[in-house]
Order: sequence, then C-alpha cells, then structure tokens
Amino acid sequence: MNWLNSEAFVLLDQHIKWSDMIGNVIGLLALALGWRRSLWSWPAQFVSGVILFAAFATAHLSGSAGKQVVVMVVAVYGWWQWNRGKERDGSVAVRFATWRERVVMAAAAGLGTLAVAGLFTAYPSLSWDPWPDAYIFVGTIVAMYAQARGMVEFWIAWLLVDLVGVPLNFANGFAFSGFVYVLYGALVLWGLRDWWLRSRKAGQPVLEGAPA
Repeated sequence: MNWLNSEAFVLLDQHIKWSDMIGNVIGLLALALGWRRSLWSWPAQFVSGVILFAAFATAHLSGSAGKQVVVMVVAVYGWWQWNRGKERDGSVAVRFATWRERVVMAAAAGLGTLAVAGLFTAYPSLSWDPWPDAYIFVGTIVAMYAQARGMVEFWIAWLLVDLVGVPLNFANGFAFSGFVYVLYGALVLWGLRDWWLRSRKAGQPVLEGAPA
C-alpha cells in the first residue's frame, strides 16, 4: 500500500500523491451525490475517508487525519439517517435548521475548535498547524452532522471549512486537495442553491425549518 503515498505526477511545481488524488476524486464524487441527495454519497464518503486518512496520517496532520475518521463514522450515521428519513417517493427530505439548531452548531464549532486546538498546541507532535487543523477537524464534524440531518446549512459549513482547507493543503504538500477544494467551492454553491429551492418547494419556512 506504500504506492498510495508515492508521487503520481507533478502539476505546476506541486508534487501530487496518489492517495491525495484518489481520495479527493472520490470525495468530490461523494459531494456531487450529496447534491443529488443520493444515498450512495455516504459509501463514497466512507471510502474517501479511508484513503485520505492514510495520506494525512503520514504527514503528521492529526486534525486532518482525525477529520477522516469523523467522515467514516458520520458516513455510517448519514446512511442510516437518510434511509430512515426518506419521503414516500424515495427522495431525501431537506430543510433549513431552526435558529436553536444553528446556535447549537455554531457554539459547538467554536468551543470544539478551542478545545482541539488546545490539545494540538499542548502536544505539538499531533499537528504542525494546530489552529487551522483543529478548525477543519471540528468544522467537518458540524458540516457532516448537518448533512446527515438534511439541513441546507451543511453547504455553508462546508464552504467555511474549505476557506481554511485550501491554503492549509497547499502549505503542507497536498496540492491536489487544494485544487479539488476549489472545485468543491463551486459544487457547494450549486448544491446550496438546489437544496434551498427544494426546501422552499416543500413548503417549509426559509428561516424556521421544522425540526426532524
């Protein structure tokens, strides 16, 4: 399996690793499937998480590696949640979060980032970039939880994670992740628009979606 962390090719003076490339291509597919509200989004995210865990673990980016563990765990939860919450026609219902849910997720993201960054700072061997690494780790948990619950806000959470993830990946030698995250940004905006419109067509209020 060492070939996964070997160099695939060089692009614009950036050394692209096989694991970085394969894991992110599958991750991009998973996000596209999520936009289509396909249950196959979750198995794709699980496989992507396995491959990228190996990539980030070898680079001593514990937050990013830990993020992939979260991806795998939440992928299982998301698969179960979407199966349970399907509409009669087999589609997955989407909605806006309530203000209470938004406050809880924002507070969890802030406090979680402080706690994880504190851990990474206390043990420098866990991460070379403790604060952005912690932000990405916690932000991913929040984003994937919101996705599993069918919340439109999950797209916004992913966009906020990407804003930090792009420069961090380039800085730590994962150039393909950086390039793909730019594509993620475009897909996130597209997915946000689609879920937004679908939640409104379902007759739910834009700001006060009914809790699941």
